[in-house]
Amino acid sequence: MGSLFRSEEMALCQLFLQSEAAYACVSELGELGLVQFRDLNPDVNAFQRKFVNEVRRCDEMERKLRYLEKEIKKDGIPMMDVGESPEAPQPREMIDLEATFEKLEHETRDVNQYAENLKKNFLELTELKHVLRKTQIFFDELDHDVSSTQMADPSREDEQVTLLGEEGLRAGGQALKLGFVAGVALRERMPAFERMLWRACRGNVFLRQAEIETPLEDINTNDPVYKSVFIIFFQGDQLKTRVMKICEGFRATLYPCPEAPTDRREMSMGVTTRIEDLNTVIGETQDHRHRVLVAAAKNIKNWFIKVRKIKAIYHTLNFFNLDVTQKCLIAECWVPVLDIDAIQLALRRGTDRSGSSVPPILNRMDTFEEPPTYNRTNKFTRAFQALIDAYGVSSYREMNPTPYTIITFPFLFAVMFGDLGHGALMFLFALWMVMKEKPLMTLKTDNEIWKIFFGGRYIILLMGLFSMYTGLIYNDVFSKSLNLFGSYWKTNYNSSTLASNKDLTLDPAGADYDQIPYPFGLDPIWQLAENKIVFLNTYKMKISIIIGVIHMLFGVSMSYFNNTYFKRHQNLYTEFIPQVIFLLFLFFYLVLLMFIKWVKYSAANTDIVYGTACAPSVLITFINMVLFKSDTPNAGCEQYMFFGQGPLQLVLVLCAVACIPWMLLAKPILIMKEQKRKHEQLVSGGHHEHENGDLEGGHASIQPPPAPKGHDDEEISEIFIHQGIHTIEYVLGSVSHTASYLRLWALSLAHAQLSEVLWSMVLQNGLKFDSAIGGVVLWAIFSFWAILTVGILVLMEGLSAFLHTLRLHWVEFQSKFYSGLGYAFQPFSFEVILALAAASGEE
Repeated sequence: MGSLFRSEEMALCQLFLQSEAAYACVSELGELGLVQFRDLNPDVNAFQRKFVNEVRRCDEMERKLRYLEKEIKKDGIPMMDVGESPEAPQPREMIDLEATFEKLEHETRDVNQYAENLKKNFLELTELKHVLRKTQIFFDELDHDVSSTQMADPSREDEQVTLLGEEGLRAGGQALKLGFVAGVALRERMPAFERMLWRACRGNVFLRQAEIETPLEDINTNDPVYKSVFIIFFQGDQLKTRVMKICEGFRATLYPCPEAPTDRREMSMGVTTRIEDLNTVIGETQDHRHRVLVAAAKNIKNWFIKVRKIKAIYHTLNFFNLDVTQKCLIAECWVPVLDIDAIQLALRRGTDRSGSSVPPILNRMDTFEEPPTYNRTNKFTRAFQALIDAYGVSSYREMNPTPYTIITFPFLFAVMFGDLGHGALMFLFALWMVMKEKPLMTLKTDNEIWKIFFGGRYIILLMGLFSMYTGLIYNDVFSKSLNLFGSYWKTNYNSSTLASNKDLTLDPAGADYDQIPYPFGLDPIWQLAENKIVFLNTYKMKISIIIGVIHMLFGVSMSYFNNTYFKRHQNLYTEFIPQVIFLLFLFFYLVLLMFIKWVKYSAANTDIVYGTACAPSVLITFINMVLFKSDTPNAGCEQYMFFGQGPLQLVLVLCAVACIPWMLLAKPILIMKEQKRKHEQLVSGGHHEHENGDLEGGHASIQPPPAPKGHDDEEISEIFIHQGIHTIEYVLGSVSHTASYLRLWALSLAHAQLSEVLWSMVLQNGLKFDSAIGGVVLWAIFSFWAILTVGILVLMEGLSAFLHTLRLHWVEFQSKFYSGLGYAFQPFSFEVILALAAASGEE
């Protein structure tokens, strides 16, 4: 069988590489992505391995590249996408890469530091400019107050008049020299700053403040902040000390402010000139920084790939052992048997690249260890395989449910979701994702829901396609029907009778029905029938049971191939055969009764015994069969559907019941006999001869699959308990699993009824208007109906049907043959490593 039906055959190999060729060979294997290396140094600390220094150097290079990437993104510079992934550079190129990254980081940091200092100077000069301007206004206002007071009453020099000017404070004709400080503080801190000054200095200071209209840039956060200019007048060194400490506590910045107006004007002119010069220098610095980052942005993605490949290679080389001569590296790896030639070719390419003259050696090893599971997939089968692996990775060489799930999963979904309109919406959405696959794949997004939809685009495509098919079978399109072939029912009532009578019945046995089956799906007349739900309930419930029994029988048949492949012939006689008999004789017989009833009983049958009045209930017949009870037919009807049904049912039930102790006891008894025989063989020295003369216990033939774990060391009580649990699980599970498939009927009915409710309660109201405004009303109602249809019937109902379908496969189907106890094959692959790094970078 191909690898899709069963996992790839794997081999454990030992690889011998020359030290000088090891790097290039591992690089080629990373590009190939078909080798899973084992760690031969599990007890060695990560810091004590041979290539730890190289891994650290790669970490340092990654750190520098992340710094450059952050700076590039800060400036909004686009980074060029790489076309094809570059090859891993040679070890000697690491020095050049390190030098390049060191130079770029050093240059970027220097430019950033220089630009930060320039910005800091620019901010200080800007604040000083505002301080000089605002303080000049303060002094001009105070001079104006002094002049106006003296002109008002020049003779009153003996009274205390508080005047503040450049010469100080005049009180009682005596001039007092005042000191002052000026600075800038955050606007929101000014009220608290003022209160603190008043309380700490006991009102012996004079504060003037003015807001700076334009916001200034914060050096640390680059956010705009609003500040205010203040000037504080005080007298004495003690108050000065208090004022300075308060300014320091509120993180106010103090600036020098000359007392003389001419000095302030000269300083203001000088500050303005320096600000203009700083603007020019800052612009040139930003241009230089931009040029450096643009040059780095052209290659940074290639550099990331190269560094990550180098790091992955050295990390893998740390798994290897060094031989005693220190010239050869020894590795152990799992490889697919079919790809050994491709791996040998990659090793030769690596040897040629390194210039080594000694070829690598790849030897297959014998092992009893369970190999990893490797199922080869493509973009179509990958999503279906992911559904199976989510339940559990299949054991090595176990039957893979994926190829069958590709068909059964969308089909069972469609049985629950059957609607031609809703299926078409789903199909078109998935078809758009498939047609736009390449551009959508390059789309970088953090939306997890979109990633799930896009990853399962082929599953959604098939689910939509199968839903369109089942929608045609149900003849259901947005709760309406299609009249493709006309109706095979006709009415013989006249118009007046139809108009005056609401509840009229059509006779299927009479002239109302043509007695010809509808060519495809359901007759559209059922959409108008009052007993539509009764008819569809019966139809969908029986279809669900039929599909469920066939699906479970198929799952049990898969266990035959597993047991045959692994040479577990004992399981065929002790488990597979009784399981098939139990399922066939009970539940498949129930399915046959449904078909017999459909074929044999008809309303058009002239014999009343085989008319609809005598048609027995299949469910009651099955229950009576299991309980060994006889049916009580109606008057004039026969008890059984066919001759010999009673004895046949008795035999079927007895055989099915006999299968329970068969499954429960046969395998443990055979294991007991086998253990007893082996024990006797060991006691007698292991020289029991076969009839053909071969010695038992002699040379054992090597089988392709790994030998399953035996029961030699297992207690017989544990074997009985395990087999009892398995038997009870299967017997009770057959009943519960058959009933579980009724969810196909229940969800299909719920979906159809919800669709009909949306039509009758929403969209139908928009069709009642005959005036011109009816178009606008219909447009609004149709929009509301479309939103509810997509949101509820397509998304929510689709998700519900998806989860129920997943359960039917994981529990009802796979439990019959699938153990899922393996572990996945995880090869050393650059593609996987880079994809994981890109995903973590996006997050």
